[in-house]
Amino acid sequence: MQPFTTLTGVAAPLEIMNVDTDMIIPKQYLKTIKRTGLGAGLFAEMRFKEDGSENPDFVLNQPAYRKAQILVAGDNFGCGSSREHAPWALLDFGIRCVISTSFADIFYNNCFKNGILPIKVSQEDLDKLFDDAKRGANATLTVDLESQEIRGPDGGVVKFDIDPFRKHCLLNGLDDIGLTMEKASSIDTYEKAKTQSQPWL
Repeated sequence: MQPFTTLTGVAAPLEIMNVDTDMIIPKQYLKTIKRTGLGAGLFAEMRFKEDGSENPDFVLNQPAYRKAQILVAGDNFGCGSSREHAPWALLDFGIRCVISTSFADIFYNNCFKNGILPIKVSQEDLDKLFDDAKRGANATLTVDLESQEIRGPDGGVVKFDIDPFRKHCLLNGLDDIGLTMEKASSIDTYEKAKTQSQPWL
């Protein structure tokens, strides 16, 4: 998993509440178990018209936000069914950080396991970040995980809280497998001892 330390990128404003996982990645894209290629289906029902052409009104289709790496979103982001394809699609599109006032628990946990930083802020701070994000090409935010700060284009700073263990995992690029592999030498020692004491197993 790619570590998350400091991210400076364009922030796209998605002023929609209760964005569920089916909106993030519609069900027709769930046939694959690959993590790549899902960015094409991110917000597909909002990004594309019925004839397959782009919807110019959707924020991620607007020139300033096509390469957004940060999403500033409305309350209760990631609600609905528990599909890990949702953070996969965000990551494949290039989104490494989502900022909202609240997240659905399963989506929130899945983000950390896939190298995406979900940040919870107050409504007051979210409104400030929406204002920053609406500046188009000038909507650049810096997210500093080590100092737990979001810095705006005018020098404003928003502090955020994060669980220390999750912070450690993101800073070091550790998913569940990575955490296990940190104990590889201990596992090898145990296996060797087990083989010697119980060779019939």
